[in-house]
Amino acid sequence: MTVSLPLVVVLGIVAWAAIKFLGVRLWVAVVIALFGFYLAHTFLAPAIDDSTRNGVRVVNGTHT
Repeated sequence: MTVSLPLVVVLGIVAWAAIKFLGVRLWVAVVIALFGFYLAHTFLAPAIDDSTRNGVRVVNGTHT
């Protein structure tokens, strides 16, 4: 049985847990999210995307 879970859901759960249990303030989480949107429009976006995809492949055990 295969379970597919989008990375954005996992990151959302991690952000919620950080706010709830680690005492991270909501405005800090919002600033970090906005920084992510900013990075998506820079020349670093392809490198970040490739690194994320490779990391997910390693975790899934499907690296080639």
